Amino acid sequence: YNVVRSMGRTGSCYDNAVAESFFSTIKKELIYRRPWLNIDEVRGEVFEYVEVYYNRKRLHSTLDYLTPSEYEIEYNSTQQFAA
Repeated sequence: YNVVRSMGRTGSCYDNAVAESFFSTIKKELIYRRPWLNIDEVRGEVFEYVEVYYNRKRLHSTLDYLTPSEYEIEYNSTQQFAA
């Protein structure tokens, strides 16, 4: 009961700020920039945005201005040395 009741409130530990930030970004950078003909066109563009641009080219301040792909490569290389 308390979990359901507290979800969505400001400062709630159940708030998913990362997901909300991602969806806000994709809406501003892709969805609201032009009209769309149909849902299939949107699906294709969203896939392209996430897989090509967002993960491989767009720098992320929370990842020390690396792309998610670069961050993952760097993370995996440090894990090999730690093992």
